[in-house]
Amino acid sequence: MKKIIGMVLIIMLITGCSKHDSEEAPLSLVKVTHPTPSLIQSDHRDDDAELLQSIEKDVEDYKELYDAAIVKNKDQILVAYKVKHLQRFHMKKIEKKLKDSLEKDYPDVEFIVSSDFKIFLEVVELHEKMKSPEFDVKKAEKKFNNIVELQKELT
Repeated sequence: MKKIIGMVLIIMLITGCSKHDSEEAPLSLVKVTHPTPSLIQSDHRDDDAELLQSIEKDVEDYKELYDAAIVKNKDQILVAYKVKHLQRFHMKKIEKKLKDSLEKDYPDVEFIVSSDFKIFLEVVELHEKMKSPEFDVKKAEKKFNNIVELQKELT
């Protein structure tokens, strides 16, 4: 019995002390992170920043949602969000309503909308990596495209 308890404690110690690549991404599932919207462009314009702020405000106006991460790459905008617990039964309806609303308000932008936790984690991780000077635009675009492909696989 002592050996079993000892092994369990050792396993808990090893897994508890493991290093994560990003500090905020694992915690983003259990807490509200509200990452600022990001642009993946070397030649971004001020109107792109205003567009992202406007989209962020529109997404935050949905009472069913409690956190959102937004990334823009050229003419695509990826919106990953978390739904409040009691609203999880209506996730598909919320996603359709949000996407339709965004497409109506911003017709010249292609939206990729997802309530999947994996997509949300990947977007938060992308936000964190983009803060690093070693993470250039090409790497950011590749990561963005990987997230888009992952989203397509999930739907």
